[in-house]
Amino acid sequence: GHRIPAWYDETGQAYVGCSEQDVRAKHQIPAEVTLRQDEDVLDTWFSSALWPFSTLGWPDDTERLRQFYPTQVLVTGFDIIFFWVARMIMFGLKFMDQIPFHEVYVHGLVRDSTGQKMSKSKGNVLDPIDLIDGISLDDLLEKRTRGMMQPQLAKQIAKQTRQEFPEGIPSYGTDALRFTFAALAATGRDIKFDQGRIEGYRNFCNKLWNAARYVLLNTEDADCGQQGGDISLTIADRWIQAKLQQAIAETTQAIEDYRFDQAAQAIHECIWHHYCDWYLELSKTTLNNPQATAAEQRGTRQTLVQVLEALLRMTHPIMPYITEEIWQRVAPIQDVADVTSVSNLTIMCQPYPVANLDLIDPAVLAEMDWVMQCIMGVRKIKGEMNIAPGKPVSILLANTQATDRAYAAQHQRYLHTLAKVDDIQVLAAEETGPESATALIGEMQLLIPLAGLIDTAEELARLDKQLKALDADIQRIEQKLNNANFVEKAPAAVVDKQRAKLADAQTARHSLLAQASKIRAL
Repeated sequence: GHRIPAWYDETGQAYVGCSEQDVRAKHQIPAEVTLRQDEDVLDTWFSSALWPFSTLGWPDDTERLRQFYPTQVLVTGFDIIFFWVARMIMFGLKFMDQIPFHEVYVHGLVRDSTGQKMSKSKGNVLDPIDLIDGISLDDLLEKRTRGMMQPQLAKQIAKQTRQEFPEGIPSYGTDALRFTFAALAATGRDIKFDQGRIEGYRNFCNKLWNAARYVLLNTEDADCGQQGGDISLTIADRWIQAKLQQAIAETTQAIEDYRFDQAAQAIHECIWHHYCDWYLELSKTTLNNPQATAAEQRGTRQTLVQVLEALLRMTHPIMPYITEEIWQRVAPIQDVADVTSVSNLTIMCQPYPVANLDLIDPAVLAEMDWVMQCIMGVRKIKGEMNIAPGKPVSILLANTQATDRAYAAQHQRYLHTLAKVDDIQVLAAEETGPESATALIGEMQLLIPLAGLIDTAEELARLDKQLKALDADIQRIEQKLNNANFVEKAPAAVVDKQRAKLADAQTARHSLLAQASKIRAL
C-alpha cells in the first residue's frame, strides 16, 4: 500500500504533505528539526482504488490516460464489490470527474469440488498451470505443504491430496481449462471446480481435432468449388448451415449478455452433437456414394469446410490455440487466408461470424428431424432388443401421413447408412403388420419385425436374468424406504435419491417385461 504521508516532529506534532520537503516548506520547519514519517501504510484498497487512472500516468495528462480512461468493463468477484469497486468509482469521481467503467461483470468464486474456498492453509489450492501442464503426485504434495503458516496441518493436507489425486494431475491443456471456466460461469456466487468437467472438455478438444482431420482428409486437394462449378446442397448440408446460424445467433447474444456459460453450451452443442455426431456421418452418404452427382459431392465438401471454418471463428475467443492451429489448415481451402494480407495470416484478425437468419429454414429443420428421429428409433430398438448395431433390418412404417411417405422415399440412403436399414415398407391404413418392436416418430409408428432377428430362447434368458437383478434391487430399496427410522433420520437428499432409484428400477422392469412379452409372441 501507499505509505501514509504524515511526518512527526520530536514532540509528536503531525504534519501532512506530499513529501518531507513539502511539509517543511508549508509549515516553515527548519532543517535542524528532525521529522519522522509515519511507518504505517494506507490499506491495499486505497491503492487499488487509484488503479484505473494511476496505472495510466495520472496525475499527468498522458495520452494513455486520455485513451483508456474511462474503460468499458470491469471483471471482478462478488466478494470485493464494496472493498474495491465502490472505492474505484468514488476515487474516479473525485480525481477524474467521471466513473472509471460503465459495466461490471461480477463472477462467482471458484471453490474446490466439495464447495470449500481454496486456501493454502487448507491445502486445496489448484494452480491453473498444474491443470494445463500436469503435475506428479510428489511435486503436488511438496507444493501444497511448502511454506505453510500452519505446518501442523501438513500431514492432513498430504493425506487429502493423495486421496483426491492418487496419480497427480494429468495435462489437460489451456483450451480445455478455458472452456471449462467459461462453461462454469453461470450466474451465482460459487463455482465448484470438478476435475471431471475439465476432462470432459479435453475430450471436446479432441473431438474438434478429429473432426478437422476428417474434413481435411476429404477436402484438401479436392474440388470444394473454389474454382467454380455447379453446387448442389443436400438436405443435410442445408440443415447443418441452419444449425450453424442458430448457434452463431445464440452465442453472440450470450456473449453480449455476459452469459459465457450459455455461449459455451451453444458452441459445445453445435460442434459435438450437430456437426460431429450427425453431419459428419451424414456427409459420408454423399462423399462415399458412387451415385451422388459431382455437384452434390462438391456442395458437401464446400459445406464441410465452410461450417468448420465458421465454427473455429465462433469458438476462438474461448479456445484460442486449437482453433488457430486448425484454422491455418482450413482457411486456404476456403480461400480465406491470403498470404499477401497480414490480417489474414491468423484467425485473430478474422471477423466474428454473423448469423444469416435467412439460412434457417423451418421446413429443412423439420425434415431432417424426421430423418434423425427414425435413425435414433432404429438404434434404440436394436439396443433394447440386443440386436447388433451393424445388423441390417427391415422396417415398416404405419399410421403415416403424406410427408412421412415422401421423406421415406427421399432419404433411404441416410437410413441405410446410419441405421443399417435395408428395406422400407409403408403399411396401408388397415394393415397392422407382424409382431414388431415399435418406435414413435410423431404420430407415425416405426416397426421392426422381430421374427428371425433374434434367438428367442437366448434373449428371454438374458431378460430373465436382468429382471431377477432388478427385482432384487427393488426389494432392497423398498425395504429401506419402508424403514421408518431411515426415512425420518436420514437426510432428505438421501431419501429422495433412494426414491428416484426405485422409480428408475421400476421403469426399467416395466420395459423389460414389455420386451419379453413381444418376444414370447413371436
